[in-house]
Amino acid sequence: MNTTETIKSLLKERILVLDGAMGTMIQRYPFDEAAFRGDRFKDWPSPVKGNNDLLSLTQPDAIRTIHYQYLEAGADIIETNTFSSTTVAMADYGMEALAYELNVEGAKLAKEACTAYMEAHPGSIKFVAGAIGPTNKTTSISPDINNPAFRAITFNELKEAYTEQIEGLIDGGSDILLVETVFDTLNAKAALFAIEEVKEARGIDIPVMVSGTITDASGRTLSGQTPEAFLVSLEHFPLISIGFNCALGARQLAPYLEILSQNTDIAISAYPNAGLPNAFGQYDETPELMAAQVHDYLEKGIINIIGGCCGTTPEHIRALADLAARYAPRKTEAAH
Repeated sequence: MNTTETIKSLLKERILVLDGAMGTMIQRYPFDEAAFRGDRFKDWPSPVKGNNDLLSLTQPDAIRTIHYQYLEAGADIIETNTFSSTTVAMADYGMEALAYELNVEGAKLAKEACTAYMEAHPGSIKFVAGAIGPTNKTTSISPDINNPAFRAITFNELKEAYTEQIEGLIDGGSDILLVETVFDTLNAKAALFAIEEVKEARGIDIPVMVSGTITDASGRTLSGQTPEAFLVSLEHFPLISIGFNCALGARQLAPYLEILSQNTDIAISAYPNAGLPNAFGQYDETPELMAAQVHDYLEKGIINIIGGCCGTTPEHIRALADLAARYAPRKTEAAH
């Protein structure tokens, strides 16, 4: 049984648990500029603090430890520390040349954590999801208010950047590819197109998850799509799951997940934030409070995969895993 078949089988048996926020956990470490640079980048010409993906190279033990903490909390799937590991996003730091290496090493660290956990817990099965973020560019919207036709990046440029990321994630040992925090569906299509090209070129099959983000109370993505439009735009790709993450807390996300659930037979994923940020940009929602809101998803039977985004910790994931274990997964044969 290949990985895709294994995961599809597990999704019929139970609700799978995704990990929580990487950035939130990194903030628990007292990493200053020197820590981000390490020895290798100590003479780098521009500041690098805040480039969390770089920590896979300069503080690998910390990243591996965070992964392991999420596995101990009950995560079935852990995400690589590669959210911004494209030439496009790394341009902010002048580190475009590191993109492939960041993905390989990010995947290796997550794989090492999974292997160590499975060896310590015989019979357990854990997966590495290669995290593919949206980048800081959009292919659908002009960043120039005076020139609506202008684009900061083309579809093909973005596809090429994603191709390099995807190859690195696969070479590092990712079991799954996760195109996440999608605010512009055309960006996601560039990533998915790149995935299909890499799969064909390598003659491989790798399961693919997609997760969009509803940006505000309008119930739309940043590029203006409703949940229904988001779904129709992407469900023709061979996906094992589709869902939403980030931007909103569990309660605010619920109606949009219901719409997805009612309109597809693909598995539904959800990893909301720990509520909405306070005035200082911090997330205050406790594991218990977040679990109480996710309880509504489980009672309604609208999800197959649950996890956490901004502000969530292993404590949040443990609470969600304990809750999810008591419920059957959403049934997927009733759509279309």
